[in-house]
Amino acid sequence: MGPWLDSLTAWLTANPQWLAAAVFIVACIECLAIAGLIVPGTVLLFAVAVLAGSGALSLGETLLLGFLGGVLGDVVSYFLGRHFHQNIRRLPGLRHHPEWIGSAETYFQRYGIASLLVGRFIGPLRPMLPMVAGMFDMPFLRFFAVSLLAGAGWAVAYLLPGWATGAAIRLPLPEGFWPQAGIVAASVAVMVGLSANSSLRSHRKAAMLIAGMSFLILAGLFIGYPHLSALDQGVMTLVQEHRNPTFDEVAVVFTLIGEFRNMLLFSALLVGILLVTRQWRQAIFAGSTLLCTALANTLTKHFFARVRPEVLSEPLTTFSMPSGHASGSFALFLTLAVLAGRGQPPRMRLTWLLLGCLPALAISVSRVYLGAHWPTDVLAGAMLAACVCAASLWFSQRQTSLSALHPKVWWIVLPALVGLLGLFVLRHLPQTMLRYAY
Repeated sequence: MGPWLDSLTAWLTANPQWLAAAVFIVACIECLAIAGLIVPGTVLLFAVAVLAGSGALSLGETLLLGFLGGVLGDVVSYFLGRHFHQNIRRLPGLRHHPEWIGSAETYFQRYGIASLLVGRFIGPLRPMLPMVAGMFDMPFLRFFAVSLLAGAGWAVAYLLPGWATGAAIRLPLPEGFWPQAGIVAASVAVMVGLSANSSLRSHRKAAMLIAGMSFLILAGLFIGYPHLSALDQGVMTLVQEHRNPTFDEVAVVFTLIGEFRNMLLFSALLVGILLVTRQWRQAIFAGSTLLCTALANTLTKHFFARVRPEVLSEPLTTFSMPSGHASGSFALFLTLAVLAGRGQPPRMRLTWLLLGCLPALAISVSRVYLGAHWPTDVLAGAMLAACVCAASLWFSQRQTSLSALHPKVWWIVLPALVGLLGLFVLRHLPQTMLRYAY
């Protein structure tokens, strides 16, 4: 794999005109039935994204090509399943590895549409679920709509890190950037790895372990942020260089969602619905997580009194660390993810947490993009929310585990939250966007 990958990246470096096609093709193969299990698409995606970020392709072009390639792979896989139905098991590869399709079939039958959203981020299931959806004659328009939604999140999650790495290598970043970035990245990676391992093993004190590691990283950021200036300045330089009007509009939409008033309304609505439907323990868990995160953020923000970046045309007067948008959004979406994962296998619970982090991460990144927060502000906000959420979960499960919410409750919670979000954006987006203009 090593020499072959080196040869491919060397050829693409010498022939950058083929890089756009490479991003599209690799993304398609990664999501294509059977081929996605054989070809190491994740490694290839990262490699071509790094080359794209080195100046060959813009971020928008890279994400769009990856998104279109992934959707094409989904559609081709869907029609393979739709055409062959159960005879698909006789195809080369599946004949000798029936477990490849067996696990995807079980997953699809159990979770339906949700399996296409969640399974998109699970390597062995990603290329097989669209084919299984075709086997079971899922209506194409419904499948296509879900594929578009899942593909958008997948493209960002799988291509953005590689592209950002390539762009960072190209730019003249401040001295000390890479050591500081390595320390922070390694700390978060260790936390995520140990958290995932303890959760998969159903460790009795997994929640406390996650809370403890989040607190250690949070404490390290509070103590060491003056010494991480190269990291903050470097990331801010990288982000501001690639601003454009289209991304500005998208960033404003996400940052609006994370405003304190919105998070307060969303949180109150969620807890209120849980109380009305008599989900007492879930309401206590959600309420304590959201309230304690908000209080802790307010106290620490005024204690450290860190000044915001000088990027906005109208600088905000409140202090920046930790980011209230990051802590509020991570607290809300992690709470929803924890509730969604109750009563499900460990891998499914972890996948729900991953999905919950995606919208929270989009809101957090929008703050750095708009110049309202330093990157370490955002990371501190995320760690604060993770610490409080894990501690609240441990407290709520001291005697017995939280039970899964009834599907009828979810049919109240999700439409209510989405409706409230849509109402606010439609009413206030045009006026509020002016605050974040250049």
